[in-house]
Amino acid sequence: MSEKHRVMDDDAIKGSPNFTSRVSLIIHRSSFIIAFLLGAVTVLGFAPFSLSALPIVTLVLMLRLWQKQAAPRQAALSGFAFGLGLFLCGVSWVYVSLHDFGAMPAPLAAIATLLFCAFLSLFPAFAGYLCAKAPLSSGFKLALFMPAVWVLLEWTRSWVFTGFPWLAIGYSQVPAGPLAGYAPVLGIYGVTLATVATAGLIVVLWSRIAGNGQGGKVEPEETTGQRGSRWLLIPHPSALMLLALWLGGWALKQVEWTQPHGAPVSVSLLQGNISQDMKWREDSIRATLDSYLSLIEASDSRLIILPETALPLFLHDVPADYLERVAAHARKNHGDILIGVPEKMKSGDYYNSVLSFGSTTTQTYRKSHLVPFGEFIPLRPLLGWIVSVLAIPLQDFSRGADHQQPLQVAGQRVAVNICYEDVFGEEIIRQLPQATLLANVSNVAWFGRSIAPQQHLQISQARALETGRTMLRATNTGVTAIIDPHGRIVRSAPEFSATTVTHTVQGYQGATPYVLWGNYGVLGLALLLLAAAFGCTRLAARRQG
Repeated sequence: MSEKHRVMDDDAIKGSPNFTSRVSLIIHRSSFIIAFLLGAVTVLGFAPFSLSALPIVTLVLMLRLWQKQAAPRQAALSGFAFGLGLFLCGVSWVYVSLHDFGAMPAPLAAIATLLFCAFLSLFPAFAGYLCAKAPLSSGFKLALFMPAVWVLLEWTRSWVFTGFPWLAIGYSQVPAGPLAGYAPVLGIYGVTLATVATAGLIVVLWSRIAGNGQGGKVEPEETTGQRGSRWLLIPHPSALMLLALWLGGWALKQVEWTQPHGAPVSVSLLQGNISQDMKWREDSIRATLDSYLSLIEASDSRLIILPETALPLFLHDVPADYLERVAAHARKNHGDILIGVPEKMKSGDYYNSVLSFGSTTTQTYRKSHLVPFGEFIPLRPLLGWIVSVLAIPLQDFSRGADHQQPLQVAGQRVAVNICYEDVFGEEIIRQLPQATLLANVSNVAWFGRSIAPQQHLQISQARALETGRTMLRATNTGVTAIIDPHGRIVRSAPEFSATTVTHTVQGYQGATPYVLWGNYGVLGLALLLLAAAFGCTRLAARRQG
C-alpha cells in the first residue's frame, strides 16, 4: 500500500463515528478519574494534614476541567466524581462507627457508607452541571457565578435531611490562612466563598496567560511581545480582585472583634479515655465513675468540664452520694462542674444533657440537633428496621429546645453544645452575645483511630473564630483542647489517654458581624454575585452587539 493510500485510510478511520465515540469515551473516563483524584487529594487540605493551599489548587484544576466540558451531563459526572473522592476519603470513618462500634455487618456498613458519600457527591455534581449549563461568559462564570453556586450548595448540604456540612471547603483555611479572616464576618461559608473565588480568579488569569482570551480578549494585531508587555504594565482586573480578596482577609484577621470581660477563670477539661466498647457495659460502670471522680478531685480549677455522656447512666440512676461528692468538690474550688449525662423524664423521654453542679444552682443544657441513626431514627415507620442491625445505646433521644440560655457557672456565662452540634455555626450563635465562653463536650470514640477527631477539632476552631470566643473542648478520647478567640490551639491533650487539660482562660463580650447576622450575610452576598454574573454578561453582550 502506498504512503498516500495509508494516510487516506488513517484519515478515514479517524473520521469514522466509531473512532470518534471511542475517543470521547476515553476522554470521558479520564476526566472522571482525574476529578475523583482531585477530590481525594483535597482531603489533605483539612486537619490533620492542614495543607491549606492544596484545596485551592484542586479547585483550580476542577474549575479548569469544567471550563473545558461543554456538556452539562459530563460536567455533572465530573463533579460527582470529585465529590466521591472527597467524601470517600474524608468521611470514610462513618464505616468505623457503623461496623466497629455499631455492630453493623461489614458489607452492609460498606454499602451504607458508599451510599452516604454518593448522596453528598450530588452537591458538587450539581455545581458542575450548572457550570456547564449557565449561559455566561467564562470570566464572569468562574469569578462570580461558581463561588456563589458552591456556597449555596454547601449551605443547602448543611440543612437538608438535618444537614451534614462536614468538609465545607472553608474549614481548610482555618485557622492560619489569610482567608480565615472572613470567618468572623461571614462565617465559614464566607471563607468557602473567598476560597472558591480565589480558585476562579486564578483560572481566569491562567486562561488569559495561556492566550485563550478568557477574561479579556487579545486583539489580533498584537504580537506576543506586545501582549506580554501589556500584561506587565496593565494588570488584569482579576489580578486586582485576587489581591484585594487576600489582603482583605489578612486585614480582617487583625481586627479584635470582641473584648475581654471579667476576671480570667481556671479551667480543667477531663479526658477519661473510656473505650466505646466498654463504655456502656454494666460491669464497667463503676470503674468509669471512679475514674472521673479521681480526675475531678485532682483538679482545683473553678470550672471543670467532663465529656458528653461521661457518666454512662441516666441521671436518676447515678448514686446520690456520688453527685454530692462532686458538687462538694466544686464548692471547695468556689466554682462549678459541668457533667455530660443522659436524663430520663417521667414521660419516658430522654435527653443527651449537660448539667452543672457546685456553687450555683444546678442548670441544664439539652442537645437539640441530634445525629440521624445515632441519636434518633428518622422516618421510623420506614427506616425503623435499622435499629435491629445497630448496637447503639439510646437511639431515640428527644430534642432539647432550639433556644437555650448560657449556663451561669464559675463567674462565666458558658454556651454549651454537644458533639455534632458545633458543626452548625448558625446554631452556636443562638446563645450569643450573652455567652462569654463556648464549651463543646464530645464523645468521638465512635470513630476510633481515624481522622474524624482532628477534623472535629478544626471545626471547633472555626466556631471560635466566628464568635470571637474561647472554645473549651472536653472529649472522651480526644482531641480535648482549649482554643483561643483567633482559632489557635492553646492547650491540647494527646488522643487516647486519660488526662486533664488545665489552663486559665479569659471570657469575652461583644458580637462579631457573624454573630449579628449569621449566614444571612454570605447568602445575600452569594445572590448578589449571581445577579452580577448575569448582569455583567448581558452588558458585555450588548457592547459587542
